[in-house]
Amino acid sequence: MACISIHNFMLLLLFLFHFTPTSAQVPIFLYSFCQNSTEKSLTASYKSNVNKLLLWINSDSAAGTEFNNNKIGSNNTTSDDVYGNYDCRADVTGSFCQFCINTAVKEIAQRCLNSDTAVIFYDVCIIRYSNKNFFGNVSITPSWNVTGSKKIKDSTELTKVEDYIGILIRKVTVETNQSWGASEFNSNETGKRYGFLQCARELDKEGCRQCLEAVLDLVPKCCGTKVAWEVVVPSCGIKFDDQKFFQLNDQSGSSSLKPNQAKQEGASNKKTLIIILVSVLMAVALLCCCVYYYWRKNGLCKGGFLLRKTLNIDDTLNGDLPTIPFSVIQHATNYFSSSSKLGEGGFGPVFKGTLPDGTEIAVKRLAETSGQGSEEFKNEVIFIAKLQHRNLVRLLGCCIEGNEKILVYEYMPNSSLDFHLFDEEQHKKLDWTLRLSIINGIARGLLYLHQDSRLRVIHRDLKASNVLLDDEMNPKISDFGLARKFEKGQSQTKTKRVIGTYGYMAPEYAMAGLFSVKSDVFSFGVLVLEIVYGKRNGEFILSEHRQSLLLYVSLANHISSTN
Repeated sequence: MACISIHNFMLLLLFLFHFTPTSAQVPIFLYSFCQNSTEKSLTASYKSNVNKLLLWINSDSAAGTEFNNNKIGSNNTTSDDVYGNYDCRADVTGSFCQFCINTAVKEIAQRCLNSDTAVIFYDVCIIRYSNKNFFGNVSITPSWNVTGSKKIKDSTELTKVEDYIGILIRKVTVETNQSWGASEFNSNETGKRYGFLQCARELDKEGCRQCLEAVLDLVPKCCGTKVAWEVVVPSCGIKFDDQKFFQLNDQSGSSSLKPNQAKQEGASNKKTLIIILVSVLMAVALLCCCVYYYWRKNGLCKGGFLLRKTLNIDDTLNGDLPTIPFSVIQHATNYFSSSSKLGEGGFGPVFKGTLPDGTEIAVKRLAETSGQGSEEFKNEVIFIAKLQHRNLVRLLGCCIEGNEKILVYEYMPNSSLDFHLFDEEQHKKLDWTLRLSIINGIARGLLYLHQDSRLRVIHRDLKASNVLLDDEMNPKISDFGLARKFEKGQSQTKTKRVIGTYGYMAPEYAMAGLFSVKSDVFSFGVLVLEIVYGKRNGEFILSEHRQSLLLYVSLANHISSTN
């Protein structure tokens, strides 16, 4: 049975004819940079001023303004002043600009909560704030770049690209009064190319020129072998592609250039309009037919947008957790190369990656053969996104595109607890002070889950391999795929599907499917014994003791108490 009816398909067809897809309708997150320039904690006054600034940005952009800056602070002191601005790409409409700014405000407030300096980039807008006055100054750090997969034909093309962009920079900084420009470049050797550049609109022409030339200098190092690329810094950005990605009218500053500035070939406006109209209608009709056929053959309704609806996680993705484009994750993990692979679990392979802002991440990619399916993925997204504690692993974002289901976490450089605890060499580094610190950290994380969080959560799979260690060996509970939420007043529940790791299961859960807060406490007790003895519960059974670690400790305690 097809996942879309003929009636709905016709509605889709009419929709596509009426709204020809000319630009992205959802702003795409690129990167964020959050920094605390001092070792001191932010004052309550500064945090309040940041909140006031973000509220002002929202209200100011809602009035139809596409860029502006402001200072929020006291007239008596400058220590808590905050300077901020926002800007939209020149080819976006007022309503879409406002949508992007609103999205960016929510994201920067969440990502950079304790930072005195922050910048967040989306594909069509930017928000920036700092405790230092940056108005009118050129800022070229931090930088971010992304490239397409298509490579240039020969090394001379890079020189031509630099010539193209150089012409456009001169046009913007010398010939016009605008801070941006867009051009179509024609070359017999390379075909059509499209360039777009823009400076922060507060910069003067000299500052704009300096920024754009600095960005152009970065291109050979990051993007020299690629046809399509984009490089952005806080004060400006340049994008280049062989596909048209901007929409500007004739009065907006777009132009068509050749390296030698030869005049364009053309035809009458009427003939051009007819050709474009017919081409667009045919392309849209063909696209609709292809989409409908692919939906019927391959069940595309199971991926992407409808997958989000099926999982019922739209509220979480829109409020608590950002989505990260698949292309950004590919770039961060070197296209999921074997050299980036950290390991493999029940969910699927785990890769190490680096985001454009330098943030190291761990990427869990759901394998098609994974025993953990959509329900476990949903749990991870909903629970970890809503739970924030220093002893819980932090989920930075997720990706749901097509059939891809990916989770992006903060990277834990010291791997998991079992790696250190049960390895002959690594366990020597765990002195008693450190072991006690790890036990206390896990206990704090569990207490938060059971009592202090806005959700009362039972983990159900607490074990050494699900405790990760950061660079200072602080423990963080991870893997919430089997977790369950308890409602207010609920003390226990029962399941027909007993899942987890048997060595850590409470008896009532393993035998009858009953679980509660006590189930996690039992697992925690087993984990504490493993940390103390340095052996797995299962390995202890196979040792000379021929009994479980729990029974061994129980008997030892009994003998000790009777002596």
